[in-house]
Amino acid sequence: MGHFSIKSSIALIFKNSELCSYCYNSFYPELNSIESNRSSLSMEKKDNSLIFTIESNDITAFRASVNEIVSFGKVIDQTIHISENF
Repeated sequence: MGHFSIKSSIALIFKNSELCSYCYNSFYPELNSIESNRSSLSMEKKDNSLIFTIESNDITAFRASVNEIVSFGKVIDQTIHISENF
């Protein structure tokens, strides 16, 4: 089996920069606690977007990193919907 690496970016785009900053500050501590020898995950805030960059040594580690981002996105989405109802 050959050696390869995967590098990809995922952007979460928010309605405004204030909401983006709030989500950035919420996820940043958790991002620092994610450790893996097979994958690295970084996050950058740009205007009203959070840009996640994933670098992985294998597809399984890459998928795990993507799942982290998707789970975070779902929590944000559900929180926004809950707060809009109050």
